[in-house]
Amino acid sequence: MALYATLAAPAAADGGTTTAKPTIVLVHGAFADASSWNGVVERLERRGYTVVAPANPLRGLYSDSTYIASVLDSIKGQIVLAGHSYGGALISSAAEGNPRVKSLVYISALMLDVGESGMSLGAKFPSELGTATKSVPYRAGGVSGTDLYLKADRIHPVFAADLPESTTRVMAVTQRPAATTAFSETAKVAAWKHIPSWFLVAKQDKTINPDQERFEAKRAGSHTVEINSSHVAMISHPDAVTDLVLRAATASDSARPALAASGSTPDARAEAALTGIAAASLIAGTGAVLLGRRLRRAAS
Repeated sequence: MALYATLAAPAAADGGTTTAKPTIVLVHGAFADASSWNGVVERLERRGYTVVAPANPLRGLYSDSTYIASVLDSIKGQIVLAGHSYGGALISSAAEGNPRVKSLVYISALMLDVGESGMSLGAKFPSELGTATKSVPYRAGGVSGTDLYLKADRIHPVFAADLPESTTRVMAVTQRPAATTAFSETAKVAAWKHIPSWFLVAKQDKTINPDQERFEAKRAGSHTVEINSSHVAMISHPDAVTDLVLRAATASDSARPALAASGSTPDARAEAALTGIAAASLIAGTGAVLLGRRLRRAAS
């Protein structure tokens, strides 16, 4: 058993919490800007956290996630990375290879696996988003493409039904479009396979099907809560969103996700724990054999 204790100790020691507060990075989604996080930012700052809410370029999964990764590189210490909607797809890519990202938080978000796109995953879980968007060609710096906008009269029923219509009228005027490549490009990595994740399912979401959100969270082994919210939970329910982010920020470093359903492999901590268990089983089995032999000798 002394050998078992020695082998298991590193895994158990990893479970301690850190005293320094992590920086919390909030990534907004399509059709929005960083001000959509205002209510959450105010609450987190009152609790003494440093918060960064960068401007998401909304030009494509690859370029946007690279940009967010560069923002993370500028931050010292541990990071809690949260994403809303399309921002969820970005944090899954931007966190890859960054050991300072301690947890990921998804707010009614896209949570892509390798080879998936927003379009391909959404096709499996239809929502009303397709009825709420319009395509507009754009040109910029010699580059052309297609932007997606929300139709002004569909923002309230599809995007933000639990906000006043006066608010959604302003959102229609100030929205930031997303290039179609934001949803058509496929994910090359999925950091949620080895970074602990938390997920807020918006049960009244008509932009991303709540069943898709549940599927993503279950697949990733996320710590999950469900609330009665539209797609923009961080605006309509900032207390609930802040609470989930705080859970991720204060969780033990050993709060690893369950093995992903897509076939990921256990991380180093899990392998260490398994090694310890195997060693204990071996020692216990050997002890039982030796004890049996002694008893037989005594009986004879």
